[in-house]
Amino acid sequence: MFGFLLSFIPRAVSQGIPLMFGAVGETITEKSGNLNLGTAGIMYVGGICGVIGSFLYETKTGIENMNAFLGILIPLVCCLLGSLIMGLIYCFLTVTLRANQNVTGLAMTTFGVGFGNFFGGSLIKLSGADVPSIALSRTSQFFSAKLPFAKDLGWFGQIFLSYSFLAYTAVAMAIIASVVIFHTKLGLQLRAVGESPSTADAAGINVTRYKYFATCIGAMVSGLGGLYYVMDYASGVWSNDAFGDRGWLAIALVIFTIWRPAHSIWASILFGGLYILHIFIPSGTNLAIKELYQMAPYVVTIIVLIFTSLRNKRENQPPASLGLSYFREDR
Repeated sequence: MFGFLLSFIPRAVSQGIPLMFGAVGETITEKSGNLNLGTAGIMYVGGICGVIGSFLYETKTGIENMNAFLGILIPLVCCLLGSLIMGLIYCFLTVTLRANQNVTGLAMTTFGVGFGNFFGGSLIKLSGADVPSIALSRTSQFFSAKLPFAKDLGWFGQIFLSYSFLAYTAVAMAIIASVVIFHTKLGLQLRAVGESPSTADAAGINVTRYKYFATCIGAMVSGLGGLYYVMDYASGVWSNDAFGDRGWLAIALVIFTIWRPAHSIWASILFGGLYILHIFIPSGTNLAIKELYQMAPYVVTIIVLIFTSLRNKRENQPPASLGLSYFREDR
């Protein structure tokens, strides 16, 4: 049993890190009242932008001459810039032009996946690969580097210290986001914008600025989930349509954590474990049983949503103005 946990927990954590980035980013966004269903597309764009930066750097410099610092910095900056642009596009459409947030988010997902597949396919052709994927093995080594002393600490090192710097960055971001949102003046004003933008506006808070700020920060955090998936979890291999439904799981995770970023730390690991549960539970050749196991994260989310609705506590509900455009003239 202990051997099973030593094998299962690290894989569940690795699977859950992209979900944690996506959930924290979307929670920050939703606290401002913006419902961004384009998280899946933003993660996709963040991943492909990091791949583009890494590919150009590897091609220009050569694998042997790559610098570890630049090998991490270039794809990281490209990922953040691509995700930021997606956040700005969403804000321009929903905040400035007051477009429907649900439709805009779905369009952003479709656009993000198409953007990633187009440039991913182009890079695959440029690399001359015989398979429909591109491997950035050297960059992946930089991103997936582990603490050198983790192996010497036995089970403790294997469970808690055998991850890359982006994994610990995700945990740190979840904690920082929770502290800022619930324990600072900035977070109080952000929550005020999400609950009642008209009241916040009357109190002198710049609603538009807060919506732009929170949505763009949330988009960049979510984009890091795509970068982690490609460079660490997938070992630097980009394949079109390989992300699966992780972006949608991240949105489900926001509901599961009742809009509390710190809860996404354990919740994302739980979801990551449920996501790979079918691999560890013997089911023979019965594919139907495996499909049932893969439904587990969604079933758990539905159950939590039902119980949260029945309890009807205000602190467990989404921001009151979530998904609604703010018209200052109606104030």
